[in-house]
Amino acid sequence: MMPLPFKKMHLVLITGMSGSGKSVALNALEDLSFYCIDNLPPELLLPLIQLERANEAGQLAIAMDVRSAASLPLVPKQLAQLKAQGLQVDCLFLDASTDTLMRRFSETRRRHPLSKTDTPDHNHDQHRALAEAIDLERELLSELRAQAHVIDSSIIRPTQLQSYVKSFINAPDDQLTLVFESFAFKRGVPNDADFVFDVRMLPNPHYEPGLRELTGCDRPVIDFLQQQADVKKMLEHIHGFLDHWLDAMVRNHRSYVTVAIGCTGGQHRSVYLVEQLNELFASRWVTLKRHRELAASAAAIF
Repeated sequence: MMPLPFKKMHLVLITGMSGSGKSVALNALEDLSFYCIDNLPPELLLPLIQLERANEAGQLAIAMDVRSAASLPLVPKQLAQLKAQGLQVDCLFLDASTDTLMRRFSETRRRHPLSKTDTPDHNHDQHRALAEAIDLERELLSELRAQAHVIDSSIIRPTQLQSYVKSFINAPDDQLTLVFESFAFKRGVPNDADFVFDVRMLPNPHYEPGLRELTGCDRPVIDFLQQQADVKKMLEHIHGFLDHWLDAMVRNHRSYVTVAIGCTGGQHRSVYLVEQLNELFASRWVTLKRHRELAASAAAIF
């Protein structure tokens, strides 16, 4: 007998790098009334779904990580099977730069799950072993990352990460989700970006009296940038590029696309362009916007 189709169940799979904030993401989903399970072995995913279906569960969030490395290759096929049966499945991958992850492990004195137990006890060898463990983890999780919506937690606060997770989960299903993110090059390019546009060559409101302390969301800065021919041309070029290629990405089964716009400080030009692009594309695609630097600070997220 063929299994009955799933009706009202929503599964969110959270995975990602150790130390990137998976527990924070699970807490955010608990706030949204998801039933959350951490570190579920992949072999138990399908039996768990059957059990929760029998219990008429509506929202389920599961975290998996590299501690189940041997069975992680099962997950993509399992997710495809669940989607074919009608289950709504969202995949979220949390990432962070290697330097950030190494700092977090050092500060908390936690052991990476792939660290070797026989590592000599001095700083150089421990540092090298941790870097190697993180590189191996990236390799083992690469297939899951390619299928997921990626959030870079390198320099954002836990409250920001929770906000990003909630916005992602609340986006409509079965449509391309287009994320616009402003950032400062001086703090690094976001790891979650599919496309990166550098707008540092545009006129900078930072050097205009009265505009330095404002942002690209404030009317005086908006008015200033709208008067600049190069800003208008940049907006047209980015809009034209994305408008041309997004349909092709959908045909290639892409569900999430993150477009990062970077300027020097992440306060004016990039913020303005993210706001404008979000407005231009919102009528056709599901859009989310993020301004990394406006509320970000370097903080541990364990």
